[in-house]
Amino acid sequence: MAKIKMIILIFFIILLIIIGYFFIGFSKKSQDIVWGVNFSQINAQRFDLDWPGYYLAILDDLKVKNIKLASYWNILEPEEGKYNFDPLDWQIGEAEKRGVNLIVVIGRKTPGWPECHIPDWAVQKTKEEQQKIILKLLEAIVKRYQNSSAIKYWQVENEPFFPFGKCLWRDDKFLKEEIKLVKSLDSSRRVIVSESGEFPTWLKASMAGDVLGITMYRKAWFEDLGLYISYPFPPTFYSRKADLIRLLFRKEVFCVELQAEPWGPVLNFKLPLEEQKKTMTLDIFKDNIEFARKTNLKKFYLWGAEWWYWMKTKNNQPEFWEEAKKLF
Repeated sequence: MAKIKMIILIFFIILLIIIGYFFIGFSKKSQDIVWGVNFSQINAQRFDLDWPGYYLAILDDLKVKNIKLASYWNILEPEEGKYNFDPLDWQIGEAEKRGVNLIVVIGRKTPGWPECHIPDWAVQKTKEEQQKIILKLLEAIVKRYQNSSAIKYWQVENEPFFPFGKCLWRDDKFLKEEIKLVKSLDSSRRVIVSESGEFPTWLKASMAGDVLGITMYRKAWFEDLGLYISYPFPPTFYSRKADLIRLLFRKEVFCVELQAEPWGPVLNFKLPLEEQKKTMTLDIFKDNIEFARKTNLKKFYLWGAEWWYWMKTKNNQPEFWEEAKKLF
Protein backbone atom coordinates (compact mmCIF):
# COMPACT_ATOMS: atom_id res chain seq x y z
CA MET A 1 0.00 0.00 0.00
CA ALA A 2 2.84 2.39 0.88
CA LYS A 3 4.45 1.71 -2.50
CA ILE A 4 1.20 2.54 -4.34
CA LYS A 5 0.86 5.78 -2.39
CA MET A 6 4.43 6.70 -3.29
CA ILE A 7 3.77 6.06 -7.00
CA ILE A 8 0.61 8.19 -6.86
CA LEU A 9 2.50 10.98 -5.07
CA ILE A 10 5.32 10.93 -7.64
CA PHE A 11 2.74 11.01 -10.45
CA PHE A 12 1.03 14.09 -9.00
CA ILE A 13 4.35 15.83 -8.42
CA ILE A 14 5.35 15.25 -12.05
CA LEU A 15 1.90 16.43 -13.18
CA LEU A 16 2.22 19.62 -11.12
CA ILE A 17 5.68 20.28 -12.56
CA ILE A 18 4.35 19.89 -16.11
CA ILE A 19 1.36 22.15 -15.41
CA GLY A 20 3.60 24.70 -13.76
CA TYR A 21 6.04 24.72 -16.66
CA PHE A 22 3.41 25.34 -19.31
CA PHE A 23 0.89 27.47 -17.41
CA ILE A 24 2.76 29.50 -14.79
CA GLY A 25 4.99 32.47 -15.50
CA PHE A 26 5.34 35.02 -18.24
CA SER A 27 7.06 34.81 -21.59
CA LYS A 28 8.99 37.70 -23.06
CA LYS A 29 6.84 40.06 -25.12
CA SER A 30 7.93 40.18 -28.75
CA GLN A 31 8.50 43.52 -30.43
CA ASP A 32 9.97 42.81 -33.87
CA ILE A 33 7.22 40.54 -35.18
CA VAL A 34 6.77 39.64 -38.83
CA TRP A 35 3.04 39.88 -39.59
CA GLY A 36 1.42 38.18 -42.56
CA VAL A 37 -1.98 36.97 -43.72
CA ASN A 38 -3.50 33.85 -45.18
CA PHE A 39 -5.08 34.08 -48.64
CA SER A 40 -7.73 31.62 -49.76
CA GLN A 41 -9.32 31.93 -53.18
CA ILE A 42 -12.09 29.54 -52.12
CA ASN A 43 -12.96 31.55 -49.00
CA ALA A 44 -13.04 34.77 -51.01
CA GLN A 45 -15.43 33.21 -53.52
CA ARG A 46 -17.70 32.03 -50.69
CA PHE A 47 -17.99 35.63 -49.49
CA ASP A 48 -18.94 36.55 -53.07
CA LEU A 49 -15.87 38.75 -53.35
CA ASP A 50 -14.10 39.76 -56.53
CA TRP A 51 -11.20 37.58 -55.41
CA PRO A 52 -8.55 39.11 -57.73
CA GLY A 53 -9.56 42.60 -56.58
CA TYR A 54 -9.46 41.49 -52.97
CA TYR A 55 -6.00 39.92 -53.44
CA LEU A 56 -4.72 43.18 -54.90
CA ALA A 57 -6.23 45.04 -51.94
CA ILE A 58 -4.16 42.86 -49.60
CA LEU A 59 -1.05 43.69 -51.59
CA ASP A 60 -1.63 47.37 -52.31
CA ASP A 61 -3.94 48.65 -49.56
CA LEU A 62 -2.88 46.57 -46.57
CA LYS A 63 0.63 46.39 -48.08
CA VAL A 64 1.20 42.89 -46.75
CA LYS A 65 4.67 41.52 -47.46
CA ASN A 66 4.15 37.97 -46.15
CA ILE A 67 1.31 35.76 -47.39
CA LYS A 68 0.48 32.12 -46.85
CA LEU A 69 -1.11 31.10 -50.14
CA ALA A 70 -3.38 28.05 -50.25
CA SER A 71 -3.48 25.99 -53.42
CA TYR A 72 -6.45 23.71 -54.04
CA TRP A 73 -6.47 20.36 -55.81
CA ASN A 74 -10.03 20.87 -57.10
CA ILE A 75 -9.06 24.20 -58.69
CA LEU A 76 -5.68 23.09 -60.03
CA GLU A 77 -6.94 19.84 -61.57
CA PRO A 78 -10.62 20.30 -62.57
CA GLU A 79 -10.29 17.29 -64.91
CA GLU A 80 -8.02 14.33 -64.33
CA GLY A 81 -4.60 15.01 -65.78
CA LYS A 82 -5.58 18.50 -67.01
CA TYR A 83 -4.13 21.30 -64.92
CA ASN A 84 -5.39 24.87 -64.63
CA PHE A 85 -2.57 26.94 -63.16
CA ASP A 86 -3.93 30.30 -64.32
CA PRO A 87 -5.25 31.54 -60.93
CA LEU A 88 -2.14 30.42 -59.04
CA ASP A 89 0.15 31.78 -61.77
CA TRP A 90 -1.47 35.17 -61.35
CA GLN A 91 -1.36 35.15 -57.52
CA ILE A 92 2.33 34.23 -57.45
CA GLY A 93 3.14 36.64 -60.29
CA GLU A 94 1.55 39.61 -58.49
CA ALA A 95 3.47 38.72 -55.33
CA GLU A 96 6.73 38.60 -57.30
CA LYS A 97 6.11 42.08 -58.74
CA ARG A 98 5.88 43.52 -55.23
CA GLY A 99 8.63 41.58 -53.49
CA VAL A 100 6.17 39.66 -51.32
CA ASN A 101 7.30 36.52 -49.48
CA LEU A 102 5.07 33.47 -49.91
CA ILE A 103 4.38 30.22 -48.14
CA VAL A 104 2.59 28.00 -50.67
CA VAL A 105 0.46 25.22 -49.20
CA ILE A 106 0.21 22.15 -51.41
CA GLY A 107 -1.43 18.74 -51.17
CA ARG A 108 -4.88 17.26 -50.63
CA LYS A 109 -5.57 18.93 -47.27
CA THR A 110 -5.11 22.69 -47.54
CA PRO A 111 -6.57 25.58 -45.50
CA GLY A 112 -10.31 26.22 -45.45
CA TRP A 113 -13.32 24.01 -44.85
CA PRO A 114 -13.75 21.13 -45.70
CA GLU A 115 -9.91 21.01 -45.54
CA CYS A 116 -9.58 18.16 -48.05
CA HIS A 117 -10.40 19.79 -51.40
CA ILE A 118 -10.90 16.76 -53.61
CA PRO A 119 -12.13 17.20 -57.21
CA ASP A 120 -15.48 15.53 -57.91
CA TRP A 121 -13.86 13.19 -60.43
CA ALA A 122 -11.44 11.87 -57.76
CA VAL A 123 -13.91 11.26 -54.93
CA GLN A 124 -14.71 7.66 -55.88
CA LYS A 125 -11.11 6.66 -56.48
CA THR A 126 -9.31 4.48 -53.96
CA LYS A 127 -6.85 5.95 -51.49
CA GLU A 128 -3.96 4.45 -53.45
CA GLU A 129 -5.24 5.91 -56.72
CA GLN A 130 -5.67 9.34 -55.13
CA GLN A 131 -2.16 9.22 -53.70
CA LYS A 132 -0.57 8.55 -57.07
CA ILE A 133 -2.48 11.50 -58.55
CA ILE A 134 -1.54 13.79 -55.64
CA LEU A 135 2.16 13.02 -56.08
CA LYS A 136 1.91 13.94 -59.76
CA LEU A 137 0.19 17.19 -58.79
CA LEU A 138 2.88 18.07 -56.24
CA GLU A 139 5.58 17.39 -58.81
CA ALA A 140 3.83 19.63 -61.34
CA ILE A 141 3.44 22.47 -58.82
CA VAL A 142 7.00 22.39 -57.50
CA LYS A 143 8.56 22.15 -60.95
CA ARG A 144 6.41 25.01 -62.23
CA TYR A 145 7.23 27.45 -59.42
CA GLN A 146 10.61 26.35 -58.10
CA ASN A 147 12.30 29.36 -59.73
CA SER A 148 9.86 31.88 -58.25
CA SER A 149 11.54 34.67 -56.31
CA ALA A 150 8.48 35.00 -54.07
CA ILE A 151 8.19 31.49 -52.65
CA LYS A 152 10.18 31.08 -49.43
CA TYR A 153 8.61 27.88 -48.05
CA TRP A 154 6.51 24.96 -49.19
CA GLN A 155 3.92 23.79 -46.69
CA VAL A 156 2.98 20.18 -47.36
CA GLU A 157 -0.63 19.51 -46.31
CA ASN A 158 -2.46 21.43 -43.57
CA GLU A 159 -2.47 20.07 -40.01
CA PRO A 160 -1.97 16.54 -41.41
CA PHE A 161 -1.91 14.89 -37.96
CA PHE A 162 -4.95 16.76 -36.58
CA PRO A 163 -8.35 15.09 -37.17
CA PHE A 164 -10.21 18.18 -38.40
CA GLY A 165 -12.12 18.45 -41.67
CA LYS A 166 -13.95 16.11 -44.01
CA CYS A 167 -11.14 13.78 -45.01
CA LEU A 168 -11.78 10.12 -45.70
CA TRP A 169 -8.27 8.95 -44.89
CA ARG A 170 -5.05 9.89 -43.18
CA ASP A 171 -1.74 8.28 -43.98
CA ASP A 172 1.40 9.34 -42.13
CA LYS A 173 3.62 7.23 -44.40
CA PHE A 174 2.21 9.01 -47.44
CA LEU A 175 2.95 12.40 -45.84
CA LYS A 176 6.60 11.34 -45.57
CA GLU A 177 6.50 10.39 -49.24
CA GLU A 178 5.07 13.79 -50.18
CA ILE A 179 7.73 15.65 -48.20
CA LYS A 180 10.51 13.48 -49.65
CA LEU A 181 9.28 14.23 -53.17
CA VAL A 182 9.09 18.00 -52.60
CA LYS A 183 12.56 18.12 -51.07
CA SER A 184 14.00 16.02 -53.91
CA LEU A 185 12.59 18.47 -56.46
CA ASP A 186 13.50 21.64 -54.55
CA SER A 187 16.28 21.31 -51.99
CA SER A 188 16.68 25.08 -51.65
CA ARG A 189 13.47 25.65 -49.69
CA ARG A 190 12.47 24.35 -46.29
CA VAL A 191 9.23 22.41 -45.85
CA ILE A 192 6.70 23.49 -43.23
CA VAL A 193 4.48 20.94 -41.51
CA SER A 194 1.66 22.53 -39.52
CA GLU A 195 -0.11 21.43 -36.38
CA SER A 196 -2.89 22.61 -34.08
CA GLY A 197 -1.38 24.90 -31.49
CA GLU A 198 -3.67 23.91 -28.65
CA PHE A 199 -3.88 20.13 -28.31
CA PRO A 200 -1.06 17.91 -29.63
CA THR A 201 2.52 17.83 -28.38
CA TRP A 202 3.81 19.07 -31.79
CA LEU A 203 6.38 16.25 -31.82
CA LYS A 204 5.17 14.40 -34.92
CA ALA A 205 4.90 17.58 -36.99
CA SER A 206 8.33 18.72 -35.80
CA MET A 207 9.91 15.43 -36.82
CA ALA A 208 8.20 15.45 -40.22
CA GLY A 209 9.15 18.90 -41.51
CA ASP A 210 12.02 21.39 -41.52
CA VAL A 211 9.86 24.06 -39.86
CA LEU A 212 6.94 23.73 -37.43
CA GLY A 213 3.95 25.93 -38.23
CA ILE A 214 1.32 26.15 -35.50
CA THR A 215 -2.21 27.52 -35.40
CA MET A 216 -3.53 29.73 -32.60
CA TYR A 217 -7.25 30.04 -31.91
CA ARG A 218 -8.76 31.63 -28.82
CA LYS A 219 -12.56 31.28 -29.14
CA ALA A 220 -14.29 28.62 -31.20
CA TRP A 221 -17.52 26.67 -31.68
CA PHE A 222 -17.31 23.03 -30.65
CA GLU A 223 -19.78 21.07 -32.74
CA ASP A 224 -19.69 17.96 -30.54
CA LEU A 225 -20.52 19.98 -27.42
CA GLY A 226 -22.86 22.44 -29.12
CA LEU A 227 -21.29 25.46 -27.44
CA TYR A 228 -18.54 28.06 -27.67
CA ILE A 229 -15.22 27.40 -25.95
CA SER A 230 -12.57 29.89 -24.86
CA TYR A 231 -9.23 28.12 -24.67
CA PRO A 232 -7.60 28.44 -21.23
CA PHE A 233 -4.02 28.41 -22.48
CA PRO A 234 -1.87 31.42 -21.52
CA PRO A 235 0.81 32.87 -23.83
CA THR A 236 3.52 31.01 -21.93
CA PHE A 237 1.89 27.69 -22.98
CA TYR A 238 2.83 28.36 -26.60
CA SER A 239 6.16 29.95 -25.73
CA ARG A 240 7.44 27.02 -23.71
CA LYS A 241 6.17 24.39 -26.13
CA ALA A 242 8.09 26.24 -28.85
CA ASP A 243 11.19 26.38 -26.63
CA LEU A 244 11.05 22.60 -26.22
CA ILE A 245 10.77 22.06 -29.98
CA ARG A 246 13.75 24.32 -30.60
CA LEU A 247 15.72 22.50 -27.92
CA LEU A 248 14.86 19.00 -29.12
CA PHE A 249 14.88 19.50 -32.89
CA ARG A 250 16.71 22.80 -33.55
CA LYS A 251 13.85 23.89 -35.77
CA GLU A 252 12.09 27.19 -36.40
CA VAL A 253 8.60 27.56 -34.93
CA PHE A 254 6.07 30.20 -35.95
CA CYS A 255 2.32 30.72 -36.21
CA VAL A 256 0.83 30.03 -39.64
CA GLU A 257 -2.77 30.76 -38.54
CA LEU A 258 -3.72 33.32 -35.89
CA GLN A 259 -7.47 33.67 -35.35
CA ALA A 260 -8.66 37.04 -36.64
CA GLU A 261 -12.25 36.19 -37.65
CA PRO A 262 -15.28 34.53 -35.99
CA TRP A 263 -15.66 30.79 -35.60
CA GLY A 264 -19.29 29.78 -35.29
CA PRO A 265 -21.57 26.81 -36.00
CA VAL A 266 -21.70 27.63 -39.73
CA LEU A 267 -19.26 29.30 -42.12
CA ASN A 268 -19.02 33.06 -41.64
CA PHE A 269 -20.70 34.07 -44.89
CA LYS A 270 -23.84 32.30 -43.54
CA LEU A 271 -23.45 33.32 -39.88
CA PRO A 272 -25.60 36.28 -38.64
CA LEU A 273 -23.48 39.28 -37.68
CA GLU A 274 -24.77 39.26 -34.09
CA GLU A 275 -23.71 35.63 -33.73
CA GLN A 276 -20.28 36.46 -35.11
CA LYS A 277 -19.70 38.86 -32.23
CA LYS A 278 -19.59 35.92 -29.81
CA THR A 279 -16.13 35.01 -31.08
CA MET A 280 -14.85 38.14 -32.84
CA THR A 281 -15.26 41.83 -32.11
CA LEU A 282 -12.74 44.62 -32.59
CA ASP A 283 -11.72 44.28 -28.93
CA ILE A 284 -11.22 40.52 -29.33
CA PHE A 285 -9.21 41.18 -32.49
CA LYS A 286 -6.92 43.58 -30.63
CA ASP A 287 -6.65 41.19 -27.69
CA ASN A 288 -5.60 38.34 -29.99
CA ILE A 289 -2.83 40.51 -31.42
CA GLU A 290 -1.65 41.43 -27.93
CA PHE A 291 -1.84 37.76 -26.87
CA ALA A 292 0.30 36.80 -29.87
CA ARG A 293 2.95 39.36 -28.91
CA LYS A 294 3.21 37.78 -25.44
CA THR A 295 3.99 34.29 -26.77
CA ASN A 296 7.50 35.37 -27.83
CA LEU A 297 6.99 33.86 -31.30
CA LYS A 298 8.41 36.04 -34.04
CA LYS A 299 6.13 35.43 -37.02
CA PHE A 300 2.33 35.30 -37.37
CA TYR A 301 0.03 34.82 -40.35
CA LEU A 302 -3.46 36.09 -39.53
CA TRP A 303 -6.45 34.02 -40.62
CA GLY A 304 -9.50 36.07 -41.61
CA ALA A 305 -8.49 38.68 -44.18
CA GLU A 306 -11.37 37.65 -46.48
CA TRP A 307 -13.73 38.31 -43.61
CA TRP A 308 -12.22 41.77 -42.89
CA TYR A 309 -12.65 42.72 -46.55
CA TRP A 310 -16.22 41.36 -46.61
CA MET A 311 -17.06 43.33 -43.46
CA LYS A 312 -15.61 46.44 -45.07
CA THR A 313 -17.10 46.15 -48.57
CA LYS A 314 -20.37 44.32 -47.94
CA ASN A 315 -21.30 45.36 -44.38
CA ASN A 316 -19.90 48.89 -44.13
CA GLN A 317 -17.71 47.91 -41.16
CA PRO A 318 -14.11 48.76 -42.14
CA GLU A 319 -12.69 48.78 -38.61
CA PHE A 320 -11.15 45.29 -38.78
CA TRP A 321 -9.46 46.04 -42.10
CA GLU A 322 -8.18 49.38 -40.79
CA GLU A 323 -6.94 47.85 -37.54
CA ALA A 324 -5.09 45.13 -39.45
CA LYS A 325 -3.49 47.75 -41.66
CA LYS A 326 -1.57 49.05 -38.62
CA LEU A 327 0.42 45.81 -38.50
CA PHE A 328 1.92 45.96 -41.98
